[in-house]
Amino acid sequence: MTVKDKRTETRSALQVAVGLLSRREHSARDLKRKLEARGIEPEQVDAALSRLQDVGLQDEMRFAESLVRQRIAAGYGPMYLRAELSTHRLSESLIERALEAAQADWRGIAADLIARRFAEPPSDLKQRRRAQSLLMRRGFDAETIRSVLKS
Repeated sequence: MTVKDKRTETRSALQVAVGLLSRREHSARDLKRKLEARGIEPEQVDAALSRLQDVGLQDEMRFAESLVRQRIAAGYGPMYLRAELSTHRLSESLIERALEAAQADWRGIAADLIARRFAEPPSDLKQRRRAQSLLMRRGFDAETIRSVLKS
């Protein structure tokens, strides 16, 4: 393979990656998986990812912050977000920075979720258990759940 052929393949990997990033933020792991699934050689994928990171088109922190904003808007809590972000192989420090940058009011988010899901505040034991289960599945901690269900 000539140098020109390698540049052409890298450019096509870059073009595909830029196309994916134009729709939404992706982690480096997601981009790598998607590019390799399209039959692009791992060397070209790595070169394209490196180039994208160098020019700032792919940024793990920006991806993490974007995902956190989306999930908070959908009513997810910090434990869920940590778990989801770790599946993208992001570092613990980056995950914590993304969560701190969101400056989320976890109690308020949980209360809004309960208000959206229940016509009236849960009062009987069965409704309170359903609400508790919902908040647990959405990644809220026990203290937040107790606080929201008390009020």
